[in-house]
Amino acid sequence: MRADAYRFRPCCEADLPIVATWRAQPHVRRWWGAAEKEPVAENLVDPKLALWIVELDGRPFAFIQDYRIDEHSPHHFDHLPPGSRGIDLFIGEAHRLGLGHGPRLLRQHVDAMFAGGVPAAGIDPHPDNLAARRAFERAGFTTVSGPLETRWGRAVLMERRARL
Repeated sequence: MRADAYRFRPCCEADLPIVATWRAQPHVRRWWGAAEKEPVAENLVDPKLALWIVELDGRPFAFIQDYRIDEHSPHHFDHLPPGSRGIDLFIGEAHRLGLGHGPRLLRQHVDAMFAGGVPAAGIDPHPDNLAARRAFERAGFTTVSGPLETRWGRAVLMERRARL
C-alpha cells in the first residue's frame, strides 16, 4: 500500500449520519462512549477542532480529529511546544480493524501536519486499549506517561515529535 493511500477530507454535515453509525458500533462505543457524550455535530462548528473523514479507495471508513493543544489549556499535553496538536481517531468499519490501517493513516496524517510546521503531536488512548496503543507505537508515537486521570478520562500519554 502506498504511503499516501488515505484521503483525508473535512468532515461536513452530510457525514454526520455515517459518523453516528460508526459511533454506535460496539468497538467504537467501548472507547468513545455514547455519541451523546461528545456530539460530532457540535464539534463540527467548533473552530478549535479539525474533523476529518478518512477514505480508502474512495470509501469512508474512519474518523480523525485534531486540535491545537494550547487552545484547550489546561491540557495534559501542555508541556509540548506551542502549535502542537492533539489527535483522536477511530476506525468506524469493524471489517477494517486489525489490517494495519490505524498506524498507516495516523502516520500519514501526522506526517502531513509536520510538513505544515506542527512541532509535535499527542495522543491519549485509554490504558486498557492495548490495540490502539500498539497501533500508535507503529505510527511512531512513544509512551511518555503511564495511566493518569485527565479531564476527559483515564489515559496513557503518547507523543511524536517532528524531526528538526
